[in-house]
Amino acid sequence: MFNNLHNLCLITVLSPLSGSVLVGFFGTNFVKFFINQKISHYITIIGIFISTVCSMIILFNVANGYVSDFNIYTWNLIGITKIEIGFLVDSLSAILMVIVTTISLMVHIYTIGYMKNDPGYQRFFSYISLFTFFMLILVMSNNMLQLFFGWEGVGLASYLLIGFWYTKNSAIFANFKSFLINRIGMLVLY
Repeated sequence: MFNNLHNLCLITVLSPLSGSVLVGFFGTNFVKFFINQKISHYITIIGIFISTVCSMIILFNVANGYVSDFNIYTWNLIGITKIEIGFLVDSLSAILMVIVTTISLMVHIYTIGYMKNDPGYQRFFSYISLFTFFMLILVMSNNMLQLFFGWEGVGLASYLLIGFWYTKNSAIFANFKSFLINRIGMLVLY
């Protein structure tokens, strides 16, 4: 059962990331093949839906006593210190996974109408899926370095989303302000 839980954790995290990357590359004229608005929101919503279902299955398993702290990959070895990528799945992280993915799914669905006919439609969907990926990394991490990566990723995705309409002066100012507040907050934290 634990091996299936590990696979579900990977699927939960990688589904929003794959949707974000696909829409980011193929929906924004980055490459020659271009996907339209409808396909782009289907790709990201399916990715978030898969992540939501997996997180609910994980919560059900955790409620039945399957708690796990596991490492997927050893990223670096410095002396006797291992820097690893892994996940901690306990009751708190499982509940937060369900909350993050469910709210993200609702936001994705709402965004279809909100962003209709916007020239940056696909880019916006790519950004909010990326935000969900980093939130899941933040919630599920089992070490401080990975938690820091998730935290900084959430800051990056927030920065991209706040400055989405980069031609407006108010968006540029809000974007800069969020960057400064995030940096000051990190300095105070340390």
